[in-house]
Amino acid sequence: MPDSESNARLARIPENVRHVHLIGVAGTAMAALAGMLVERGFRVSGSDNQFYEPTASLLRGSKVELKTGFAASNLAPAPDLAVVGNVVQRVNPEAQALLASPIPYISMPEALWHFFLKGKRVMMVAGTHGKTTSTAMMAHVLASAGRDPSMLVGGVALDFGSNYRLGNGPHFVIEGDEYDTAFFDKGPKFLHYRAEGAIVTAVEFDHADIYRDLEHVKSSFRALAAQAHQVLVVSADFPHAIDSMKESQARVITFGLDGGEFRAVNVRVGADGARFDIDRNGKPAAQGLHLPIGGRMNVANALGVFVLLAEFGLSSSEIARGLKSFKSVARRQQVIGEAAGVTVIDDFAHHPTAIRVTLQAIGERFPGRRLLAAFEPRSNTARRNVFQREFASAFKGAARVYLAPVYFKDTDPIPPAERLDTASLVAEITSQGADTFACASNDEILERMVADARPGDVALFMSNGPFDRLKDRFLEALRTRTA
Repeated sequence: MPDSESNARLARIPENVRHVHLIGVAGTAMAALAGMLVERGFRVSGSDNQFYEPTASLLRGSKVELKTGFAASNLAPAPDLAVVGNVVQRVNPEAQALLASPIPYISMPEALWHFFLKGKRVMMVAGTHGKTTSTAMMAHVLASAGRDPSMLVGGVALDFGSNYRLGNGPHFVIEGDEYDTAFFDKGPKFLHYRAEGAIVTAVEFDHADIYRDLEHVKSSFRALAAQAHQVLVVSADFPHAIDSMKESQARVITFGLDGGEFRAVNVRVGADGARFDIDRNGKPAAQGLHLPIGGRMNVANALGVFVLLAEFGLSSSEIARGLKSFKSVARRQQVIGEAAGVTVIDDFAHHPTAIRVTLQAIGERFPGRRLLAAFEPRSNTARRNVFQREFASAFKGAARVYLAPVYFKDTDPIPPAERLDTASLVAEITSQGADTFACASNDEILERMVADARPGDVALFMSNGPFDRLKDRFLEALRTRTA
Protein backbone atom coordinates (compact mmCIF):
# COMPACT_ATOMS: atom_id res chain seq x y z
CA MET A 1 0.00 0.00 0.00
CA PRO A 2 1.12 3.64 -0.43
CA ASP A 3 3.40 4.88 2.35
CA SER A 4 2.76 7.59 4.94
CA GLU A 5 4.29 10.33 2.76
CA SER A 6 1.91 9.46 -0.07
CA ASN A 7 -1.05 9.45 2.31
CA ALA A 8 0.04 12.87 3.60
CA ARG A 9 0.14 14.28 0.05
CA LEU A 10 -3.32 12.87 -0.66
CA ALA A 11 -4.61 14.44 2.56
CA ARG A 12 -3.50 17.89 1.34
CA ILE A 13 -5.73 17.79 -1.73
CA PRO A 14 -8.36 20.56 -1.32
CA GLU A 15 -11.99 19.49 -1.06
CA ASN A 16 -13.14 21.74 -3.89
CA VAL A 17 -10.53 21.39 -6.62
CA ARG A 18 -11.38 23.33 -9.76
CA HIS A 19 -8.06 23.87 -11.57
CA VAL A 20 -5.46 21.10 -11.92
CA HIS A 21 -2.06 21.77 -13.52
CA LEU A 22 0.02 18.90 -14.92
CA ILE A 23 3.81 19.32 -15.12
CA GLY A 24 5.08 16.96 -17.82
CA VAL A 25 1.67 16.65 -19.48
CA ALA A 26 2.92 15.13 -22.77
CA GLY A 27 3.67 11.70 -21.33
CA THR A 28 1.22 9.01 -22.39
CA ALA A 29 -0.34 8.48 -18.96
CA MET A 30 -0.23 12.18 -18.05
CA ALA A 31 -2.01 13.09 -21.29
CA ALA A 32 -4.65 10.47 -20.51
CA LEU A 33 -5.06 11.87 -16.99
CA ALA A 34 -5.46 15.36 -18.44
CA GLY A 35 -8.21 14.18 -20.77
CA MET A 36 -9.98 12.32 -17.99
CA LEU A 37 -9.92 15.38 -15.72
CA VAL A 38 -11.33 17.56 -18.51
CA GLU A 39 -14.08 15.03 -19.09
CA ARG A 40 -14.94 15.19 -15.39
CA GLY A 41 -15.35 18.95 -15.58
CA PHE A 42 -12.06 20.27 -14.18
CA ARG A 43 -10.13 23.15 -15.66
CA VAL A 44 -6.84 21.56 -16.74
CA SER A 45 -3.57 23.13 -17.80
CA GLY A 46 -0.30 21.42 -18.56
CA SER A 47 3.30 22.11 -19.48
CA ASP A 48 6.03 20.18 -21.28
CA ASN A 49 9.12 20.77 -23.41
CA GLN A 50 8.00 18.75 -26.43
CA PHE A 51 4.75 17.23 -27.64
CA TYR A 52 5.09 13.97 -29.59
CA GLU A 53 2.48 11.94 -31.42
CA PRO A 54 0.13 10.32 -30.66
CA THR A 55 -0.33 12.23 -27.40
CA ALA A 56 0.11 15.59 -29.14
CA SER A 57 -3.04 15.03 -31.19
CA LEU A 58 -4.95 13.70 -28.18
CA LEU A 59 -4.06 16.79 -26.15
CA ARG A 60 -4.85 19.20 -28.99
CA GLY A 61 -8.25 17.57 -29.34
CA SER A 62 -9.04 18.17 -25.67
CA LYS A 63 -9.60 21.38 -23.72
CA VAL A 64 -6.25 21.23 -21.91
CA GLU A 65 -4.50 24.62 -21.75
CA LEU A 66 -1.04 23.72 -23.07
CA LYS A 67 2.15 25.60 -22.24
CA THR A 68 5.39 24.83 -24.12
CA GLY A 69 8.43 24.83 -21.86
CA PHE A 70 8.84 24.59 -18.10
CA ALA A 71 8.76 27.86 -16.12
CA ALA A 72 7.63 29.27 -12.80
CA SER A 73 5.21 31.49 -14.72
CA ASN A 74 3.20 28.38 -15.67
CA LEU A 75 2.02 28.27 -12.04
CA ALA A 76 0.41 31.73 -12.21
CA PRO A 77 -2.39 32.11 -11.42
CA ALA A 78 -1.91 29.34 -8.90
CA PRO A 79 -3.81 26.10 -9.61
CA ASP A 80 -5.67 24.35 -6.80
CA LEU A 81 -3.51 21.25 -7.31
CA ALA A 82 -0.41 20.27 -9.30
CA VAL A 83 0.33 16.80 -10.65
CA VAL A 84 4.00 16.04 -11.33
CA GLY A 85 4.96 13.55 -14.04
CA ASN A 86 7.85 11.16 -13.49
CA VAL A 87 9.91 12.70 -16.32
CA VAL A 88 10.15 15.88 -14.24
CA GLN A 89 13.31 16.10 -12.17
CA ARG A 90 13.72 18.06 -8.95
CA VAL A 91 16.00 20.60 -10.70
CA ASN A 92 13.27 21.44 -13.23
CA PRO A 93 12.54 25.20 -12.85
CA GLU A 94 8.80 24.64 -12.66
CA ALA A 95 9.27 21.92 -10.05
CA GLN A 96 11.51 24.23 -8.05
CA ALA A 97 8.87 26.95 -8.14
CA LEU A 98 6.23 24.42 -7.09
CA LEU A 99 8.29 23.28 -4.09
CA ALA A 100 8.73 26.89 -3.01
CA SER A 101 5.00 27.58 -3.23
CA PRO A 102 2.05 26.57 -1.04
CA ILE A 103 0.41 24.73 -3.97
CA PRO A 104 -0.36 21.10 -2.98
CA TYR A 105 1.11 18.53 -5.35
CA ILE A 106 0.80 14.79 -6.00
CA SER A 107 2.11 12.24 -8.49
CA MET A 108 0.23 10.95 -11.51
CA PRO A 109 -0.58 7.57 -9.86
CA GLU A 110 -1.83 9.37 -6.74
CA ALA A 111 -4.06 11.56 -8.89
CA LEU A 112 -5.47 8.50 -10.66
CA TRP A 113 -6.28 6.87 -7.33
CA HIS A 114 -7.84 9.99 -5.80
CA PHE A 115 -9.98 11.09 -8.73
CA PHE A 116 -10.79 7.87 -10.58
CA LEU A 117 -9.84 4.55 -8.98
CA LYS A 118 -11.41 4.88 -5.54
CA GLY A 119 -14.66 2.94 -5.46
CA LYS A 120 -13.87 1.01 -8.64
CA ARG A 121 -12.90 -2.64 -9.08
CA VAL A 122 -9.35 -2.07 -10.29
CA MET A 123 -8.01 -4.70 -12.69
CA MET A 124 -4.37 -4.18 -13.61
CA VAL A 125 -1.82 -5.55 -16.06
CA ALA A 126 1.83 -5.43 -14.97
CA GLY A 127 5.00 -6.98 -16.35
CA THR A 128 7.98 -6.32 -18.61
CA HIS A 129 6.18 -7.19 -21.85
CA GLY A 130 2.63 -7.08 -23.17
CA LYS A 131 1.14 -4.64 -20.63
CA THR A 132 -0.32 -2.21 -23.12
CA THR A 133 -1.82 -4.81 -25.45
CA SER A 134 -3.25 -6.86 -22.57
CA THR A 135 -4.77 -3.80 -20.90
CA ALA A 136 -6.46 -2.62 -24.10
CA MET A 137 -7.60 -6.18 -24.78
CA MET A 138 -9.16 -6.61 -21.33
CA ALA A 139 -10.98 -3.28 -21.58
CA HIS A 140 -12.34 -4.18 -25.02
CA VAL A 141 -13.55 -7.60 -23.88
CA LEU A 142 -15.35 -6.02 -20.93
CA ALA A 143 -16.88 -3.36 -23.18
CA SER A 144 -18.00 -5.90 -25.77
CA ALA A 145 -19.64 -7.87 -22.95
CA GLY A 146 -21.64 -4.78 -21.94
CA ARG A 147 -19.73 -4.04 -18.72
CA ASP A 148 -18.90 -0.41 -19.73
CA PRO A 149 -15.43 -0.30 -18.12
CA SER A 150 -13.08 2.61 -17.54
CA MET A 151 -9.55 2.23 -18.90
CA LEU A 152 -6.12 3.83 -18.91
CA VAL A 153 -3.47 2.36 -21.19
CA GLY A 154 0.02 3.34 -22.37
CA GLY A 155 -0.92 3.67 -26.03
CA VAL A 156 -3.86 4.45 -28.29
CA ALA A 157 -6.33 1.56 -28.06
CA LEU A 158 -7.68 1.23 -31.60
CA ASP A 159 -11.05 -0.09 -30.38
CA PHE A 160 -11.64 3.17 -28.50
CA GLY A 161 -9.50 5.62 -30.48
CA SER A 162 -7.92 6.86 -27.27
CA ASN A 163 -5.55 5.97 -24.44
CA TYR A 164 -8.31 6.30 -21.85
CA ARG A 165 -12.00 5.61 -21.38
CA LEU A 166 -14.39 6.65 -18.62
CA GLY A 167 -17.28 4.20 -18.32
CA ASN A 168 -20.14 3.82 -15.89
CA GLY A 169 -19.43 0.18 -15.04
CA PRO A 170 -17.70 -1.04 -11.89
CA HIS A 171 -14.38 -2.02 -13.54
CA PHE A 172 -11.34 0.18 -14.09
CA VAL A 173 -8.71 -1.53 -16.25
CA ILE A 174 -5.26 0.02 -15.91
CA GLU A 175 -1.73 -0.59 -17.14
CA GLY A 176 0.57 -0.93 -14.14
CA ASP A 177 4.10 0.30 -14.75
CA GLU A 178 7.09 -0.70 -12.62
CA TYR A 179 8.85 2.57 -13.47
CA ASP A 180 9.31 5.05 -10.64
CA THR A 181 6.48 7.40 -9.66
CA ALA A 182 8.00 10.89 -9.31
CA PHE A 183 11.15 12.64 -8.14
CA PHE A 184 9.63 12.67 -4.64
CA ASP A 185 8.49 9.02 -4.80
CA LYS A 186 10.96 6.53 -6.26
CA GLY A 187 8.69 3.51 -5.74
CA PRO A 188 6.97 1.86 -8.73
CA LYS A 189 3.75 3.34 -10.05
CA PHE A 190 1.76 0.13 -9.81
CA LEU A 191 1.81 0.11 -6.01
CA HIS A 192 -0.58 3.09 -5.98
CA TYR A 193 -3.42 1.42 -7.89
CA ARG A 194 -4.52 -1.11 -5.20
CA ALA A 195 -5.79 -3.61 -7.74
CA GLU A 196 -8.23 -6.35 -6.79
CA GLY A 197 -6.96 -8.51 -9.63
CA ALA A 198 -3.78 -8.29 -11.66
CA ILE A 199 -2.02 -10.03 -14.52
CA VAL A 200 1.77 -10.29 -14.38
CA THR A 201 2.82 -10.95 -17.99
CA ALA A 202 6.59 -11.25 -17.53
CA VAL A 203 9.46 -10.19 -15.31
CA GLU A 204 12.81 -9.47 -16.97
CA PHE A 205 15.50 -6.85 -16.48
CA ASP A 206 14.53 -3.44 -17.88
CA HIS A 207 14.68 0.28 -17.02
CA ALA A 208 18.43 0.24 -16.49
CA ASP A 209 18.34 3.93 -15.60
CA ILE A 210 16.53 3.22 -12.31
CA TYR A 211 17.07 -0.49 -11.61
CA ARG A 212 20.52 -1.87 -10.81
CA ASP A 213 19.87 -5.44 -11.92
CA LEU A 214 17.23 -8.14 -12.25
CA GLU A 215 16.99 -8.64 -8.48
CA HIS A 216 16.23 -4.96 -8.06
CA VAL A 217 13.41 -5.27 -10.62
CA LYS A 218 12.08 -8.34 -8.83
CA SER A 219 12.01 -6.44 -5.53
CA SER A 220 9.36 -4.11 -6.99
CA PHE A 221 7.25 -7.05 -8.15
CA ARG A 222 7.63 -8.68 -4.72
CA ALA A 223 6.24 -5.47 -3.23
CA LEU A 224 3.33 -5.79 -5.65
CA ALA A 225 2.81 -9.41 -4.58
CA ALA A 226 2.69 -8.32 -0.94
CA GLN A 227 -0.33 -6.08 -1.53
CA ALA A 228 -3.81 -7.30 -0.68
CA HIS A 229 -5.00 -8.53 -4.07
CA GLN A 230 -7.85 -10.92 -4.53
CA VAL A 231 -6.17 -12.78 -7.39
CA LEU A 232 -2.86 -12.65 -9.29
CA VAL A 233 -2.65 -14.25 -12.73
CA VAL A 234 1.03 -14.91 -13.45
CA SER A 235 2.87 -16.07 -16.57
CA ALA A 236 4.60 -19.42 -16.08
CA ASP A 237 6.63 -18.76 -19.25
CA PHE A 238 8.79 -16.32 -17.28
CA PRO A 239 10.37 -17.99 -14.21
CA HIS A 240 11.23 -14.66 -12.59
CA ALA A 241 7.55 -13.70 -12.64
CA ILE A 242 6.65 -16.89 -10.79
CA ASP A 243 9.48 -16.38 -8.31
CA SER A 244 8.48 -12.76 -7.64
CA MET A 245 4.90 -13.73 -6.77
CA LYS A 246 5.52 -16.85 -4.68
CA GLU A 247 5.14 -15.14 -1.29
CA SER A 248 1.82 -13.49 -2.14
CA GLN A 249 -1.20 -14.14 0.08
CA ALA A 250 -3.48 -13.66 -2.94
CA ARG A 251 -4.88 -16.50 -5.00
CA VAL A 252 -2.14 -17.08 -7.59
CA ILE A 253 -3.13 -18.67 -10.91
CA THR A 254 -0.48 -19.50 -13.50
CA PHE A 255 -0.82 -19.48 -17.29
CA GLY A 256 1.39 -19.82 -20.32
CA LEU A 257 2.26 -21.28 -23.68
CA ASP A 258 4.73 -23.77 -22.22
CA GLY A 259 3.45 -24.29 -18.68
CA GLY A 260 1.01 -23.22 -16.00
CA GLU A 261 -2.40 -24.24 -14.72
CA PHE A 262 -3.98 -22.69 -17.84
CA ARG A 263 -2.26 -23.30 -21.17
CA ALA A 264 -2.87 -22.17 -24.73
CA VAL A 265 -2.78 -25.29 -26.91
CA ASN A 266 -3.27 -26.09 -30.59
CA VAL A 267 -1.97 -22.63 -31.46
CA ARG A 268 -2.17 -21.82 -35.16
CA VAL A 269 -0.83 -18.48 -36.40
CA GLY A 270 -1.32 -17.13 -39.90
CA ALA A 271 -2.39 -14.18 -42.01
CA ASP A 272 -5.81 -14.06 -40.29
CA GLY A 273 -4.34 -13.90 -36.79
CA ALA A 274 -4.11 -16.64 -34.17
CA ARG A 275 -6.43 -19.51 -33.31
CA PHE A 276 -6.04 -21.56 -30.16
CA ASP A 277 -7.70 -23.63 -27.45
CA ILE A 278 -7.26 -23.42 -23.68
CA ASP A 279 -6.59 -26.32 -21.33
CA ARG A 280 -6.76 -26.22 -17.54
CA ASN A 281 -4.54 -28.83 -15.90
CA GLY A 282 -4.63 -30.84 -19.11
CA LYS A 283 -8.42 -30.73 -19.57
CA PRO A 284 -10.27 -28.56 -22.13
CA ALA A 285 -11.43 -25.23 -20.74
CA ALA A 286 -12.26 -23.32 -23.96
CA GLN A 287 -11.99 -24.11 -27.64
CA GLY A 288 -11.90 -22.33 -30.96
CA LEU A 289 -10.70 -18.92 -29.81
CA HIS A 290 -9.69 -16.47 -32.54
CA LEU A 291 -7.44 -13.45 -32.02
CA PRO A 292 -7.21 -11.40 -35.22
CA ILE A 293 -3.93 -9.66 -34.34
CA GLY A 294 -1.88 -12.88 -34.26
CA GLY A 295 1.55 -13.50 -32.73
CA ARG A 296 2.34 -16.06 -30.03
CA MET A 297 3.07 -13.41 -27.44
CA ASN A 298 -0.39 -11.99 -28.10
CA VAL A 299 -1.87 -15.46 -27.60
CA ALA A 300 -0.19 -15.47 -24.19
CA ASN A 301 -1.59 -11.99 -23.52
CA ALA A 302 -5.08 -13.18 -24.46
CA LEU A 303 -4.73 -16.22 -22.23
CA GLY A 304 -3.89 -14.03 -19.22
CA VAL A 305 -6.90 -11.82 -19.97
CA PHE A 306 -9.13 -14.90 -20.29
CA VAL A 307 -8.04 -16.27 -16.91
CA LEU A 308 -8.47 -13.00 -14.98
CA LEU A 309 -11.83 -12.09 -16.52
CA ALA A 310 -13.16 -15.61 -15.94
CA GLU A 311 -12.20 -15.19 -12.26
CA PHE A 312 -14.26 -12.00 -12.17
CA GLY A 313 -17.38 -13.53 -13.65
CA LEU A 314 -17.23 -13.32 -17.43
CA SER A 315 -18.24 -16.43 -19.36
CA SER A 316 -15.99 -18.15 -21.89
CA SER A 317 -18.31 -17.12 -24.72
CA GLU A 318 -18.26 -13.45 -23.65
CA ILE A 319 -14.46 -13.44 -23.55
CA ALA A 320 -14.17 -15.28 -26.87
CA ARG A 321 -16.46 -12.74 -28.57
CA GLY A 322 -14.37 -9.86 -27.31
CA LEU A 323 -11.07 -11.43 -28.35
CA LYS A 324 -12.40 -12.12 -31.85
CA SER A 325 -13.13 -8.43 -32.46
CA PHE A 326 -10.06 -6.91 -30.77
CA LYS A 327 -8.25 -4.37 -32.99
CA SER A 328 -5.10 -3.96 -30.86
CA VAL A 329 -3.11 -0.82 -30.02
CA ALA A 330 -1.42 1.75 -32.24
CA ARG A 331 2.26 0.99 -32.88
CA ARG A 332 1.95 -2.69 -31.98
CA GLN A 333 2.68 -4.50 -35.26
CA GLN A 334 0.52 -1.84 -36.90
CA VAL A 335 0.36 -1.83 -40.69
CA ILE A 336 0.37 1.85 -41.61
CA GLY A 337 0.39 1.56 -45.38
CA GLU A 338 1.70 -0.03 -48.55
CA ALA A 339 3.56 1.49 -51.50
CA ALA A 340 5.45 -0.02 -54.43
CA GLY A 341 4.38 -3.45 -53.21
CA VAL A 342 6.08 -2.92 -49.82
CA THR A 343 4.06 -3.29 -46.60
CA VAL A 344 5.13 -0.83 -43.86
CA ILE A 345 4.71 -1.70 -40.18
CA ASP A 346 5.24 0.43 -37.07
CA ASP A 347 6.07 -1.18 -33.72
CA PHE A 348 7.02 -0.03 -30.22
CA ALA A 349 9.53 -2.87 -29.61
CA HIS A 350 12.66 -1.75 -27.76
CA HIS A 351 13.63 -4.70 -25.52
CA PRO A 352 15.46 -7.71 -27.07
CA THR A 353 12.64 -10.07 -26.09
CA ALA A 354 10.04 -7.77 -27.66
CA ILE A 355 12.06 -7.45 -30.87
CA ARG A 356 12.46 -11.23 -31.11
CA VAL A 357 8.76 -12.00 -30.68
CA THR A 358 7.75 -9.12 -32.96
CA LEU A 359 9.94 -10.45 -35.79
CA GLN A 360 8.54 -13.94 -35.20
CA ALA A 361 4.97 -12.64 -35.35
CA ILE A 362 5.60 -10.62 -38.53
CA GLY A 363 7.22 -13.68 -40.14
CA GLU A 364 4.16 -15.80 -39.32
CA ARG A 365 1.80 -13.12 -40.56
CA PHE A 366 3.67 -12.58 -43.86
CA PRO A 367 5.28 -15.95 -44.62
CA GLY A 368 7.81 -16.06 -47.43
CA ARG A 369 8.23 -12.30 -47.62
CA ARG A 370 11.56 -10.55 -47.10
CA LEU A 371 11.69 -8.50 -43.91
CA LEU A 372 13.63 -5.22 -43.62
CA ALA A 373 13.94 -4.19 -39.96
CA ALA A 374 14.98 -0.75 -38.70
CA PHE A 375 15.65 -0.29 -34.98
CA GLU A 376 16.34 2.81 -32.90
CA PRO A 377 18.05 2.24 -29.50
CA ARG A 378 16.04 4.94 -27.73
CA SER A 379 14.74 3.61 -24.41
CA ASN A 380 16.81 4.17 -21.29
CA THR A 381 17.74 0.48 -21.31
CA ALA A 382 18.25 -0.01 -25.06
CA ARG A 383 20.73 2.88 -25.16
CA ARG A 384 22.96 1.06 -22.68
CA ASN A 385 25.12 -2.00 -23.36
CA VAL A 386 23.36 -4.15 -20.76
CA PHE A 387 21.70 -6.05 -23.62
CA GLN A 388 24.64 -5.97 -26.05
CA ARG A 389 24.69 -9.76 -26.37
CA GLU A 390 20.90 -10.15 -26.35
CA PHE A 391 20.42 -7.64 -29.18
CA ALA A 392 22.88 -9.62 -31.28
CA SER A 393 20.48 -12.58 -31.33
CA ALA A 394 17.17 -10.67 -31.33
CA PHE A 395 16.83 -10.05 -35.09
CA LYS A 396 16.43 -13.62 -36.32
CA GLY A 397 14.03 -13.69 -39.27
CA ALA A 398 15.04 -10.32 -40.71
CA ALA A 399 16.76 -10.26 -44.11
CA ARG A 400 18.30 -6.84 -43.55
CA VAL A 401 18.72 -4.83 -40.32
CA TYR A 402 19.33 -1.08 -40.09
CA LEU A 403 20.56 0.17 -36.70
CA ALA A 404 20.05 3.83 -35.87
CA PRO A 405 22.54 5.80 -33.79
CA VAL A 406 22.05 5.48 -30.05
CA TYR A 407 19.59 8.20 -29.07
CA PHE A 408 21.09 11.00 -26.98
CA LYS A 409 19.21 12.51 -24.03
CA ASP A 410 20.39 15.61 -22.20
CA THR A 411 18.72 14.35 -19.03
CA ASP A 412 20.44 10.96 -19.20
CA PRO A 413 23.83 11.16 -20.95
CA ILE A 414 25.55 7.77 -21.07
CA PRO A 415 29.36 7.45 -20.97
CA PRO A 416 30.74 5.82 -24.16
CA ALA A 417 31.93 2.76 -22.23
CA GLU A 418 28.36 2.07 -21.07
CA ARG A 419 26.65 2.83 -24.39
CA LEU A 420 25.23 0.20 -26.75
CA ASP A 421 27.84 -0.42 -29.45
CA THR A 422 25.88 -0.69 -32.69
CA ALA A 423 29.04 -1.00 -34.80
CA SER A 424 30.05 -4.20 -33.03
CA LEU A 425 26.54 -5.61 -33.50
CA VAL A 426 26.89 -5.58 -37.29
CA ALA A 427 29.04 -8.71 -37.62
CA GLU A 428 27.13 -10.53 -34.87
CA ILE A 429 23.69 -9.91 -36.36
CA THR A 430 24.98 -10.61 -39.87
CA SER A 431 26.26 -13.99 -38.66
CA GLN A 432 22.64 -14.78 -37.68
CA GLY A 433 21.61 -14.36 -41.33
CA ALA A 434 20.70 -10.67 -41.75
CA ASP A 435 22.77 -8.14 -43.69
CA THR A 436 23.21 -5.42 -41.07
CA PHE A 437 24.15 -1.75 -41.20
CA ALA A 438 25.08 0.56 -38.33
CA CYS A 439 23.87 3.82 -39.83
CA ALA A 440 25.33 7.21 -38.98
CA SER A 441 21.94 8.92 -39.13
CA ASN A 442 18.25 8.28 -39.60
CA ASP A 443 18.56 9.85 -43.04
CA GLU A 444 21.05 7.13 -43.96
CA ILE A 445 18.56 4.47 -42.81
CA LEU A 446 15.93 6.02 -45.05
CA GLU A 447 18.27 6.20 -48.04
CA ARG A 448 19.41 2.60 -47.65
CA MET A 449 15.91 1.17 -47.08
CA VAL A 450 14.42 2.99 -50.07
CA ALA A 451 17.25 1.75 -52.27
CA ASP A 452 16.96 -1.82 -50.93
CA ALA A 453 13.16 -2.18 -50.95
CA ARG A 454 11.52 -4.25 -53.64
CA PRO A 455 7.94 -5.44 -54.23
CA GLY A 456 6.83 -8.07 -51.74
CA ASP A 457 9.03 -6.80 -48.91
CA VAL A 458 7.81 -5.97 -45.40
CA ALA A 459 9.49 -2.93 -43.80
CA LEU A 460 9.37 -2.84 -40.00
CA PHE A 461 10.27 0.26 -37.94
CA MET A 462 10.90 -0.33 -34.22
CA SER A 463 11.34 2.41 -31.60
CA ASN A 464 9.65 3.61 -28.43
CA GLY A 465 9.78 7.15 -29.82
CA PRO A 466 8.80 8.96 -33.04
CA PHE A 467 11.93 7.65 -34.85
CA ASP A 468 12.20 10.84 -36.87
CA ARG A 469 8.99 9.94 -38.76
CA LEU A 470 10.98 7.38 -40.75
CA LYS A 471 8.01 5.12 -41.41
CA ASP A 472 6.02 7.98 -42.95
CA ARG A 473 9.00 9.33 -44.87
CA PHE A 474 9.73 5.83 -46.19
CA LEU A 475 6.17 5.47 -47.47
CA GLU A 476 6.31 8.91 -49.08
CA ALA A 477 9.61 8.10 -50.79
CA LEU A 478 8.26 4.81 -52.18
CA ARG A 479 5.14 6.55 -53.50
CA THR A 480 7.27 9.20 -55.14
CA ARG A 481 9.49 6.53 -56.69
CA THR A 482 6.44 4.70 -58.04
CA ALA A 483 4.93 7.89 -59.46
